[in-house]
Amino acid sequence: MKIQILGTGCPKCNQLEKAARAAIKELENNYEIEKITDINEIISFGVMMTPALALDGEIKSVGKVLSADEIKQLIK
Repeated sequence: MKIQILGTGCPKCNQLEKAARAAIKELENNYEIEKITDINEIISFGVMMTPALALDGEIKSVGKVLSADEIKQLIK
């Protein structure tokens, strides 16, 4: 599974990335994290507000910093 963090590098985007890394560490599975910072690529997902989180290309959260527990629930 690929977890994609969409954001330009703002503090909230970095917090979301940290939470995603914590979530996959706890789940102990083979997950790949991809950070997407290119604004044109972010827009191609239909995202107009960051941070956003996608699982295998499907947007799951926009404009919110999810906790590690919230991310784990989305993965399951």
